[in-house]
Amino acid sequence: MTTYHFKNFSMLDPDHDELIGGRELLVEGDRIREVSDKPVKAAGADVVDCGGRTLMPGLIDSHVHVFLSEVFLRRLEDMPLTLMTARSAVLMKAMLDRGFTSVRDTGGADWGIKSAVDQGLVAGPRLFIAGKAIGPTGGHSDGRRRTDPGTRCHCCNALAYTMGIADGVTEVRRAVREEMRQGCDQVKIMLSGGVASPYDPLDSLQFSPDEIGAAVEEAQAFGRYVCAHAYTPEAITRAAHAGVRTIEHGNLIDEASARLMAEKNMLLIANLVAYYSMKEKAAEFGMTGEMLEKNDLVIEGALRSLEICKRAGVPVAFGTDLLGQLQVDQSREFSLRSRVLKPIEIIRSATTIGARVVRREGKLGCLKPGAFADLLVVDGNPLQSLELLEGQGRHLSVIMKGGRFHKCRLS
Repeated sequence: MTTYHFKNFSMLDPDHDELIGGRELLVEGDRIREVSDKPVKAAGADVVDCGGRTLMPGLIDSHVHVFLSEVFLRRLEDMPLTLMTARSAVLMKAMLDRGFTSVRDTGGADWGIKSAVDQGLVAGPRLFIAGKAIGPTGGHSDGRRRTDPGTRCHCCNALAYTMGIADGVTEVRRAVREEMRQGCDQVKIMLSGGVASPYDPLDSLQFSPDEIGAAVEEAQAFGRYVCAHAYTPEAITRAAHAGVRTIEHGNLIDEASARLMAEKNMLLIANLVAYYSMKEKAAEFGMTGEMLEKNDLVIEGALRSLEICKRAGVPVAFGTDLLGQLQVDQSREFSLRSRVLKPIEIIRSATTIGARVVRREGKLGCLKPGAFADLLVVDGNPLQSLELLEGQGRHLSVIMKGGRFHKCRLS
């Protein structure tokens, strides 16, 4: 079993507000075996001298779409699944290059691509998958054109493969059970309109309380949970009363719905960069004017949602939700949040809070004995300059996932 002895670093432990000096860390296999304020005794271990740099946990993006490789989703309609998979491999490697050692896919990625990563066939972050995102006819997961009366074949339509439609309690139960049969880690449902869907108003309410309750009941019975796409206070409130665990986006949240989320111990996964990137660049990749008008409605509430949730005591995780060519902007989320939050708060959103979202507290997003050895060595102090976590990973001298080096510039 390979062991690595990390020394000569300042430790960024998300449980502390400042860097900690005088520590050494030992990795054995895929786990952290020891973190000590005394010299570690590890005969035969490979020594990694960090040269005074910062050692921190790998990052967690709690809202990605590794299979959605186009900004304008219509272009996935004629894409075979083989090409979709090949393109996802490129997107996932780029995520790992940026220091994201774990990501939560909220619609599209299946057990096959997750297994490919786990088996080392494809370089990428640890995946937590939802399978198909499920919504009602005409909702955010209904990608059909108005001239399409039925669902198209999944084998040659990547868009249809990533999204599911269910109407009524019975269909919702069946759809949720199928995604769990297919190995999902969480169930994704649509409760309001969306930006990238062509026909649903942003403030539309999707899925009835009974349908949401059926999804929650089935997920919990299987040991899983429900995450819900929701922008408005009405959709968030409906989700909270039905037992949904996490809200995705939540840009238009208000004080009352945030307090309700706090009472229900819910989490919000915000993703500011998606809206800024779409506003700036999505038109050149084919996104329509109607979609961009909806984007303008939610972009103004993005930063305000962070402030509202902070006051209410709702944990907010780091998410990006970028589509296709815009995924290059993934790490820009750090600087956008810095307008209203402290650097350590933002880092916690991408480490300890992210670990809570994927239900791996003490195993991911931390530097504790027994945790997975997902480590970054940063060329400076991210608490003083969050830009060190941007730049497509060029400020990262080490990226380790599960005890294996993805990148190492140190001797």
